[in-house]
Amino acid sequence: MLIEEQGTTDFSGVVLRYYAAEGLVQGHQVHLVGFPAEWKHQLPGVAVPDAKSKTSGSSAAAPEERMKIAWRYESLANAANAGTAARGDSNSGVTFCHAFDLSKRLAPSSCKGILHPTPSTGPPTLVQGGSKTISPLKDIIRNLKSKLESSPPNEIHRVVVPSLLSPTLYAAQCTQPGEVLQFLHGLRALLRQYSNQLTAVITLPTSLFPRNAGLVRWMELLCDGVVELIPLPATPGAAPPSVSDKKSSDQPQGLLKVHSLPVYHEKGGGGAETSAFHETLSFSLSASRGLNIKPYSLPPMEDEPQKERLPASTVKADMDF
Repeated sequence: MLIEEQGTTDFSGVVLRYYAAEGLVQGHQVHLVGFPAEWKHQLPGVAVPDAKSKTSGSSAAAPEERMKIAWRYESLANAANAGTAARGDSNSGVTFCHAFDLSKRLAPSSCKGILHPTPSTGPPTLVQGGSKTISPLKDIIRNLKSKLESSPPNEIHRVVVPSLLSPTLYAAQCTQPGEVLQFLHGLRALLRQYSNQLTAVITLPTSLFPRNAGLVRWMELLCDGVVELIPLPATPGAAPPSVSDKKSSDQPQGLLKVHSLPVYHEKGGGGAETSAFHETLSFSLSASRGLNIKPYSLPPMEDEPQKERLPASTVKADMDF
């Protein structure tokens, strides 16, 4: 998955931290590119659900939800639940996706997996002993391949590639088309060879490398899914959104464009017929609920004019028929 982002915001970096934190909580092997191992201390902590609000909310909404479900579908749902209980599914207690809180930090007790920093991609310094003869990106592919070959077949690996080609994280030789395209080709080959064990998420700053460049288009073709985050400009003089204010946190902070999806069927791939390509999507970020994606809608109209808020007697005196 390639996540492109415009501007100087770091919404894609938040997505990467969620992706890495989920892997560590699930017990996966997380391979970090570009950053040192101390990046682990920036991952969000697991959110603790509020039992009181959850219990009260479910009891209040139960009668209304029960009225919306037809008796026929309710009986089918009860039969399905009974069948699942009869089978004794061992995975029923496993959480597929955890909720995280950006205001907290991931506790060491919650980490079941291991974070592996890959070989450095930065420019060589005098302390390191001059220039490298091996490309940093090729060294990463070689290191990742050796880890996959020596791991058990049921072990899951995640690759985190933040801000690909950014000059603050990658050496100048990494920006050459031959280097970055060979890196994506090698990563794609490992994803196909270990399709049940390996996933990867890459972010790309389009302010430095725009989408109309030929190199970026080739990078998009080598990725299974491509999405673009377009932050909305902030209103001058407006106060920052409050974490506790639900209304302000629901306001869209940017637009989401879906360029390709990892959808494969008998007619090809890419999912061009999916509604996500034709629908305008927006996203909003909050500390407790994470990154929410929903259809974009125009904000409500401003307050009524001053004339409409005047007393009824004053308005009637000025009306003409």
